[in-house]
Parts: sequence; structure tokens; C-alpha cells
Amino acid sequence: MNLLAEAFSAALASLNAHRLRSFLTTLGILIGTMAVIAVVSVLQGFSDSISNQFSDLGSNTLTLDAINEQENFRTGRINRITFDDVETLRYRVPGVSRVAPIIVPQLGGAAYRGRTTTPQILGATEESQDVLGVDASIGRYITASDDRNGRRIVVIGVDVRDELRMPKNPVGEYLLIGREWFRVVGLLEKRGEIFGFSQDNRVFIPFSVARSLTGTFERPFMEVSFTVENLAELAQVRERANRAIRLSRKLAPNAEPDFEIKAADSFIKQFNQITATATAVLAGIVGISLLVGGIGIMNIMLVSVTERTREIGILKALGATRRDILIQFLLEAALLSLLGGLIGIVLGLLAGMGIASLIPNFPPAHVPVWVMLAAAGFSALVGVVFGIAPASKAASLDPIEALRYE
Repeated sequence: MNLLAEAFSAALASLNAHRLRSFLTTLGILIGTMAVIAVVSVLQGFSDSISNQFSDLGSNTLTLDAINEQENFRTGRINRITFDDVETLRYRVPGVSRVAPIIVPQLGGAAYRGRTTTPQILGATEESQDVLGVDASIGRYITASDDRNGRRIVVIGVDVRDELRMPKNPVGEYLLIGREWFRVVGLLEKRGEIFGFSQDNRVFIPFSVARSLTGTFERPFMEVSFTVENLAELAQVRERANRAIRLSRKLAPNAEPDFEIKAADSFIKQFNQITATATAVLAGIVGISLLVGGIGIMNIMLVSVTERTREIGILKALGATRRDILIQFLLEAALLSLLGGLIGIVLGLLAGMGIASLIPNFPPAHVPVWVMLAAAGFSALVGVVFGIAPASKAASLDPIEALRYE
């Protein structure tokens, strides 16, 4: 321990004696580490925000949606989820607990006292409150009675209220949606944006009302979210639902499906894979910067060995062993690299927070502690690896020749 303490003290003294040179030497490590931390903090903050947005759906939620390629839209042969599919999920698939169909009627915009806006209008049932994780901060949500009796009621988002300049508590006010008047019964909790799309610029009306306003002969756009009673049987229920929907849609056994059933967390997993890949690619690119920084450290340390040849000779003459010299120079290289890494971590955090704050409605930057520890450890490792050659050169000097060096 005494040996390490003395070596550490000597390394600090050497770095302090050449402060400007030490700082310039660490620039490669500093810039590389700063870039990694800045990008990781932005990506991690965004990833956490996405995970939080989808966390309300729960891991036992599945979603049925139609598959449409560009060719479908070009030819007008658009696949849609049907009401028969909803009934199939609700009554013919064992293990399904709650079914929440969402219909998207084409009703135009919403108007209030001469002001208009174009929110996303969704027809929903009572089950959607739990399945989709939506709730009202003021008033109430859609009930089974509203849906059964076809009441013209609406639950609106915060953005809709603000754009129409409605009272802070809009319950009891009337909105003109399409050509129909709806009474506001609730205000949705604020959800924020996801991928630049506001989740507060939407209104929910009873499913039966949306269906009646769509028209008997028109097939509306619709998707269905449903929950599984037993999470352990998620895969089995998904397969049962897949078979039942194929029968409902009269698909041949070998026909390609025109629908898909996705797990609620599948998007989060895909997004996390994308961010992980992006981080890995960035780390590879930044690794080049760290390599350059490591080479710079090795060059400066070799110069330092040459400058301190006589000092090394004196240390060996006083009894310092080869191991003592090796440890001192390795510690010096590690400290030099670690210093750049620590400064890079601080600057990277500041850069990440600055980038996140400059982008409107972007979630705050966040860096896990383990990432910062790994960055600091890797920086020190770079110094050790590239300090081996100079340290070995210093340790192998002949004390007599070193003392004669001018």
C-alpha cells in the first residue's frame, strides 16, 4: 500500500508539473468520452420517456390491427378490422378478459363558440379506460351506460380545451363535433407528446355513437386492444386469437394474414433495440477517438520517459526496483487518461442536457450511473494499455546509463 501511495503521489506531482501538456494530452479521451455521454444521455432520456408512455398498457395487453402495404392504399383495397373481429375476440377466444375496440370516425373538426380545432376523434367503450390506461383528471370517463344508450357525451384532452379556449373546468360545456352537439363530461389527464404527436389533442366519444355516425354501409378504421386473464398464458391466448380471427376473416389456411396481433411491449423492445444499436455504432466511432487519445498518451509518456531518464537512474540507484518504476509510470498514464474521462463525463452530461433543452417538448437527458462508471473505468483502462510501452521502457533502463544521460 505504501508503494502504491508513493507512486500515486509521484504521478500526481508529475502531472501537476506539466499541467498544460497533461490537459492537451487528454483531449482525445475527453472528446471521445464527452461524445458518448452526451448521445447516451439524450437517447436514454428519450427511451425512458417512451417506456413511461407505454407502461400504462401493461404487459398483458395485446393489440389487433390490420396490415396495409403501400399497394393497398394505392389500389384502394384497404384492410380493416371489422365488428365481427371484435365480437370474435370478446366471445370466442378463451383467456381474453377485456376487449376495448377503438373506432376512428371521419367526423371533421370540433368547434366551440366560433373557435375550431381538429383533434383526433376516437370512439371507445368503457373498457378502454383500463386497457389503454386513460383517465379523467376532471369529471369522468365514458361508462357502459353512455355506450348502451348512445349518449352524445365527450371526454376531451388538455390541448383541445386550450386551443378552443374553454374554461379550465370544461365539464358541462357543449362541443360541435362534425354536425352533432356533444356535452363534455370529463377532461383527460395530461399525457404529453410521443414522437412529436400530442396525446392530449384527442377526444373520446361512446363507441356506439361513433359507429352510428360512421354510417351503416361504411367500414371505419378500427383497432382493438384486449387483455389476457393470465399473463402466463399470453402466448397461448395470442395463438388462439390468431386462429379465431383467421376464421372470422375467412382466410385460407395458407393465405398470408391481413392482420397482426402485437404485444403492448413489443414496440418498447424494438425501440430499445434501435437505441442499443445506435449507441453501439456510436461507441465504435468514438472508440477511434479514444484510440487516437491513447496513442497521444503513449507518445507523451515516451517523451516523459526520455526527459526523466536521469531521474529514473537516481531512483534505481536509491533502491527502486523495476516493478516500482513500472507501477509509477502506469499510474501516471492511467491518471492522465482518467482525468480526461472524468472531465468528458461532466461536459457530456452538460451537453446532453443542453441538447435536450434546445429541442421543444423533448424529455430531459438521463445517464445511468453504471454508464458513467463504465466510461470512467474504460478511460483509465485506455491509459493503462497505452502506458505499458512507456512504463516498460522506463523500468528497463540501466541505472548506470540513466545516470550518465544528459
